[in-house]
Amino acid sequence: MEFLQDAHWQMWATLAIIFVTIVFYTLDRFSLELVSAAALVALLALFLLAPMEDAGVNLLTTEDLLSGFASPALFAILGLLIIGQGMFQSGALEHPTNYLLRIYDKRPVTVTTSIFVFIMVISAFLNNTPVVVMFIPIMAALAQQGKIPVARYMMPLSYVSIFGGMTTLIGSSTNLLAAQSYRATTGGEIGFFELTPMGLILAGVGVLYMATAGRWLTPIRSNPNQTAISEREGKHFIAQIEITRGHPLIGKGPVSGLFVDLPDITVRMVQRRQKAILPPFDDFRFMSGDVVIVAATRSALTSLLKSNPAMLEGLMAETSIADEEDGSVQRSTQLTLVEAIVAPGSRLIGRSIAQIGFHAQTNCVIVGIERRSRMIRTQMNTIRLEAGDVLLILGDLNDIRNLRSDRDILLLEYSMQGLPDPRNAQIAALIFAGVIGVTATGLVPIAISAIAGATAMVATGCLNVRQAARAVDRRIYLLIGASLAMGAALERSGGAALIGEALADAAGPLGPVAVISALFIICAGLTNVLSNNATAVLFTPIAVSAARQLGIDEHILVLTVIFGSNCSFATPVAYQTNLLVMTPGHYKFRDFMVVGGPLIILLWVVYSVAAPFYFQLN
Repeated sequence: MEFLQDAHWQMWATLAIIFVTIVFYTLDRFSLELVSAAALVALLALFLLAPMEDAGVNLLTTEDLLSGFASPALFAILGLLIIGQGMFQSGALEHPTNYLLRIYDKRPVTVTTSIFVFIMVISAFLNNTPVVVMFIPIMAALAQQGKIPVARYMMPLSYVSIFGGMTTLIGSSTNLLAAQSYRATTGGEIGFFELTPMGLILAGVGVLYMATAGRWLTPIRSNPNQTAISEREGKHFIAQIEITRGHPLIGKGPVSGLFVDLPDITVRMVQRRQKAILPPFDDFRFMSGDVVIVAATRSALTSLLKSNPAMLEGLMAETSIADEEDGSVQRSTQLTLVEAIVAPGSRLIGRSIAQIGFHAQTNCVIVGIERRSRMIRTQMNTIRLEAGDVLLILGDLNDIRNLRSDRDILLLEYSMQGLPDPRNAQIAALIFAGVIGVTATGLVPIAISAIAGATAMVATGCLNVRQAARAVDRRIYLLIGASLAMGAALERSGGAALIGEALADAAGPLGPVAVISALFIICAGLTNVLSNNATAVLFTPIAVSAARQLGIDEHILVLTVIFGSNCSFATPVAYQTNLLVMTPGHYKFRDFMVVGGPLIILLWVVYSVAAPFYFQLN
């Protein structure tokens, strides 16, 4: 190509910038944002000072390099991140998983398999990160319930979510970016479910590996703090349920001595007007106006709040948040539970909850009280506090943080836990289903449906503006923008054609199968030291050039790049979900190489064998 000769030194300069960028990404000495911004600045300076021209036309302008920040794929990814955060914040996925947890004791193998299948299916349509964040505590509870080391579940959790992301166009940002790069390079399109058949083959092999050899290779390390944590989780709080008009407990009574509507919760007393009703509760039914004193672990109270918030509606209604823009009060979407100890010398000592006016002073409410070596049977608001009492406090995240400066209580920061608002779960699920429906049927492009879905999440209160803004990771934004700029520079300068020609010369004589196999393993290796997004964007134009050199359908090589770039298994830094499970699974860096390395080799072999048949290559 004459174009290559004219732009020869700019091409080599572009390749040098990309190589240095990859090295700095790999070294991890500087932040991802800084390296991405520096690469972008270098490319902008290069083509501003030494523009490439053909017949007087600038082939790569500043607008071309910056166009990635206005890419439909980028906005689709940001929209899907917000939708995923809305699903997580509202607890829309918790009801089916909680049901599976309840029947775990009867069918442990079936339930465990069902949960992993559920994770893979959800990951095919949602960003993997919020899915893994939500399932980490669920899988930890499952491991504890089955007396199984938590490491058995954490790495498979991350890998299964990645498997799911391989199966649809929106399953991973990698897929969307590769499709965007393919569209920009050739005008070609990748269908919503086009990845599904081959993705399911790779996912099936990967799941089988993790259930057999991967399970054997996964190291088991105990958590030295687990005993203390388990002991803390077993402590019981005294809590109070007020039976108001329309309360779900009205007319309910015990079955065989147990209140089935209050799972894992012990009813210690029911105050009915001036009469105190104590166990056993024979021929008893709750009535409006009853005050129920219960004893329960924090986990049981949290489950009650999540599954049936109407049980504690009086407490939930007291928790509100003021909108910073206009001062109006709206329902909180950032409810948080935290434990706090009544400090020695506190002004709260000797006073009851009703007397201290805790809610009026802090905008938080005391849900429960734990007092060691005492069995309390009295209304919670009348209990006089003592030094060392542990309070279970519910409030908005910002109000909870303000308690740090309160000298009367010692806030236990490690116990802070976000509480999704289940009343928004149905709305969030409907929004998510709508986005998937209109995108899968081709009625609306993914960029438009994702942005519309994200807007609906905020408009309906499933998220507030601050939560939506936090869901947009600036590292992803800069990485994607810089990667698209590098991809454009690589393609326009001729670098993609050069590398594609080298790949064609090396593997071409061995046939198209060898080209596909080589491209897959190159992308799979690079994605574990660079990033899946950057790998997909950089290698898509390379794959197109190699296909044109060899006369292979370029669509096939682009799909190969997508599948190879999704193989982020061999390092914890290869993908965010690997980092998320590293601490709860007590893994080390090399553990991912031990388990993920053979997995990549296995998927490479399977793809090299299955792809020629699937794509009908000669």
